[in-house]
Amino acid sequence: MNVLKGSCLCSEVTFSVEERFKAFYLCHCAQCQKLTGSGFASNILTTPDNINWLTGAEHITNYEHPSRAFSKAFCKLCGSGVPFINKSKTTLFIPAGSLTEKPSIVPTAKIFKAESPEWLKQGLNAKSYDGFPD
Repeated sequence: MNVLKGSCLCSEVTFSVEERFKAFYLCHCAQCQKLTGSGFASNILTTPDNINWLTGAEHITNYEHPSRAFSKAFCKLCGSGVPFINKSKTTLFIPAGSLTEKPSIVPTAKIFKAESPEWLKQGLNAKSYDGFPD
């Protein structure tokens, strides 16, 4: 089984996961928009036991939504999202951007599209740059 590594932005929290993924969702729900500050979250789903914290587990903190089956883990030092297990303890969510190596899985579904912000739809044909525009 292929093993991928990942980290938070400051690299104090590092982890590895086996490439035994169930799904790769682009989630457009309002909660994911708030958590990411973007139009959607990119999460890879796997089993809860598929995580090996290599360094920095003591720097991880969790947020659990009080009224929804919803949680989020992040590095206390840099604020980056890191893998987390949902409240029902059935699924490990891996923020795709936290992986330092390319996964073999590609997005399998866009979910909660009804909650997608209008500006995201309008920006699909925006001009593209390889870096920050001048």
